[in-house]
This record gives sequence, structure tokens and C-alpha cells, in this order.
Amino acid sequence: MAGVQTAVALREQGHTGSVTLIGAEPHQPYDRPPLSKAVLLGKAEGSAFDVDFEALGIELRLGREVLGVRPAEHELDTAEGPVPYDVLVLATGAEPIRLPGAEGVPGVHLLRTLDDAERLRPVLARQHAIVVVGAGWIGAEFATAAREAGCAVTVVEAADRPLAGALPAEVAAPMAAWYDDAGASLRTHARVRRVEPGAVLLDDGSRLPADAVVVGIGARPATAWLAGSGIELGTHGEVVADDRLRTSVPDVYAVGDCASFPSGRYGERLLVHHWDNALQGPRTVAENILGEATGEPAAVYDPVPYFWSEQFGRFVQYAGHHESADTTLWRGDPSGPAWTVCWLRAGRLVALLAVGRPRDLAQGRRLIEAGTAMDPELLADPARPLKAATA
Repeated sequence: MAGVQTAVALREQGHTGSVTLIGAEPHQPYDRPPLSKAVLLGKAEGSAFDVDFEALGIELRLGREVLGVRPAEHELDTAEGPVPYDVLVLATGAEPIRLPGAEGVPGVHLLRTLDDAERLRPVLARQHAIVVVGAGWIGAEFATAAREAGCAVTVVEAADRPLAGALPAEVAAPMAAWYDDAGASLRTHARVRRVEPGAVLLDDGSRLPADAVVVGIGARPATAWLAGSGIELGTHGEVVADDRLRTSVPDVYAVGDCASFPSGRYGERLLVHHWDNALQGPRTVAENILGEATGEPAAVYDPVPYFWSEQFGRFVQYAGHHESADTTLWRGDPSGPAWTVCWLRAGRLVALLAVGRPRDLAQGRRLIEAGTAMDPELLADPARPLKAATA
């Protein structure tokens, strides 16, 4: 997404020079959200972007892995030889974290790429018994698809709740019931000791039968190939970009899952592993690449992060960043089908999570962007539109 959108944005904003898009996968560039939904369930053959690369004059070099970059020479190293560049945009995304000791065990799967989804499709079609390791976003989405396909599903999570790394305990706790409602078994405080053909063994001695195991324990920026390049990497292995999405070396930008950026809005550096970031960031990168050549003022990247998830019959949306909030307010009953959590800092909305309330999300996102002061009493009334709850 980030690479394709950068190439397209360069053309849309008037770049007339050459644009080359290099990717390690052999497939036409594709979108990822359908992989855990329509593609996985056999409702679609793929999710290729509807982009006429030839008409836009964008050269695709597919199935080509980049091995390194030498900024001083303005060259990339690939197995097919060096590739020169004037400006380089790093959009390598993230790669799934693998379960230690599970490599090479038959029946163990990841879900990140089109090939991963294609390998899992027949597993769901055969209605296998599946163990999902990790109750994060991808684990919940895969479990949803597997239950829809008629599979027996057990989700094991080392933490005490689903989405432990993403949401506070009181917000994530109601989501645990969604698994039971969908006929999936959720086991928390469950650490995997070993995976063997046909089974998953837990630290407490439990042995879970498993025709297949799907690992969804997180992702890390795909930046190992940048070792020795001089491009600064952060504590999570991500490329450290500035507020214009420039890296620490000249003529190199970074965008999407592989890069962090400083947020003036939230007063900290953000590493956002979500689709919307890979959609929005490229526009800023293209603007700044072209601005460097024309002397135009720089564009600053400081979005309100946004993502969504479809799981167990619910549409879950999140906007903002809640880490610095000092107040949490609920709109609606979390045991019901539709509710929202709002986070405020000094009376202003900084984040919200909306379950089945898309209007709350749309209005709240605009209020966050504007830094609008809110009336907590009015805000807590689920019958009142968010935009009518301002102070």
C-alpha cells in the first residue's frame, strides 16, 4: 500500500521523471485487508490494486528482493545487480513475528501475504480444528473467518485479555465474550511451550489438538536489510523519520509500517502499523520530494491515526492515540452490540474506540483533529451526537 500510493501520488502531484517500484513478491501489488476476509474464505481470488501502472509510467520490478542500500553512492543492491536512485522511498512494511521453535513444523501458518492466505484457504475449506496463537487484531480476524468457514477454533493468548498490547484492560475485557458468542474458545494466561505435528502444548501441561496452527503474535518493521546503511533505526527496528518523513540520510524517505515519526499532536514518536497510515503518509512524501526540487514549503506529517477491524460480526474502529489521556468515558453498554469509549486529555478528545457506532467515529475523528474541548457529561450520553457534546 505505502509503496504503490507513493508512486501514484508522485504522478498525481506532477512528477514527470521516472518512478520505479521494486517489490520482493512476484504478484501484482495488492491490498492486505481482504486477505483475512474475502480472499481467505475463497470469496475473491486476490486484492490487486486497480492501478494502471503502465499508463502512469510507473515501472514495476517484481520478485526482486533488495539486499542493501549505499546512500553515499545513491544505489540499491539487489540480487540482479545495483539499482541507482536520485530519491529513495523506503516502504518495506512489517513482517510477522514467528513463534520460537515452530519454524518448520508442518501445519504452522502466518497470515501476512497473499501466498499465506492462499495456503490457508484450503485449511478453512476442510473445516480443520485450528489453534490461533495470539488474540490481537489479526488473531481475532482470522478466528472470525475460521468460524464462518465452520472450523473449530481455539485462541490462546499469553496475556490476561485479548488486544492486551493495543487497549487498556477495562476496554478490552468486554471483547473476550465475543469469542464465546461466536463459538470460539479463548484461553488467556496461556503460553505455548511447544508446537508439534497435530498439537499445541501449553505451559500448564494442556495439549490442544490442532490440524493447523495460525500464529498472530505481532509484527516488526521489515528493516533488517538496512543494517550497515547508516540509516537510523529506532528501538523497535523501525526507520526513524522526521516530521516530513525524511530519514537520517539525504534523499531517503520512509513511510508506512516500517517508519516512526514525531507527532506534534501527541508529543511523542508514533509507530503506526495500520492501513490508513500507509495511505496518508505517501501524499506527504510525494509533496516533500517535489517541494525539495521547487523550493515549496515542507509538508508536515501529523495525522490522527485510524484503523478498523471486522471481528465476530462487529465493526470496530479506532481513531487517535490514548496513551496520554487523563479521562476515559463510555458511551453505551459494553455488553451490548454498540458502544464507544472516549479518551480525553485536559478536556479535549484525543482518541476513541467505536464498536458498531460509525457515526461516533466519523464525528470524533474530526473533533480530535480540531482539538475541540468536550463536555464530559454530554459526551457520556450515547443518544447525543458527539458533535453536540462540545464544551
